Amino acid sequence: MDKMNQAFEKMKMLVGMEVEDEERAAEEESSLSFMEDLNRNCALSTKQRFYGFAICLSAGLACTLLSMLVFFNPVKFGITFTLGNLMALGSTAFLIGPQRQVTMMLDPARIYATALYLASIIIALFCALYVRNKLLTLLAIILEFSGLIWYSLSYIPFARTMVSKVFMTCFDTEF
Repeated sequence: MDKMNQAFEKMKMLVGMEVEDEERAAEEESSLSFMEDLNRNCALSTKQRFYGFAICLSAGLACTLLSMLVFFNPVKFGITFTLGNLMALGSTAFLIGPQRQVTMMLDPARIYATALYLASIIIALFCALYVRNKLLTLLAIILEFSGLIWYSLSYIPFARTMVSKVFMTCFDTEF
């Protein structure tokens, strides 16, 4: 009976209802960090995770592809392309969870790639929304795309080293 009560209390917590044992709930809440609390509230089944991933990734890819329709209007292009990138990036949080996603993004091996990518997203949005300069927005989108590639390469073992060596070989200026 005790196990059934515990399971029922967990179900109440999952749907947002208050648990009768306020003292126990308050103790658990105070001991959890923000990310642990977010993960606890984002408990999804495997099927729900795949659906969330597929929907978010599809929407991100659709925004990215639809941005090509407004390519000659860099402001609209910058906004839709950036929105597509953010949705695609957020889709992986459905698979691995938001805490693990942030932990992986802040891993020492890819912290600079993450910073470059997130900064390029901010710069692209700033140029598109506030500056409204077509040339700067286009340059910011190129920077964002480069940041996306470098960030993505950080998840493949030795990929950034290999790409760096290829670029060093191709652009060696010794005569």
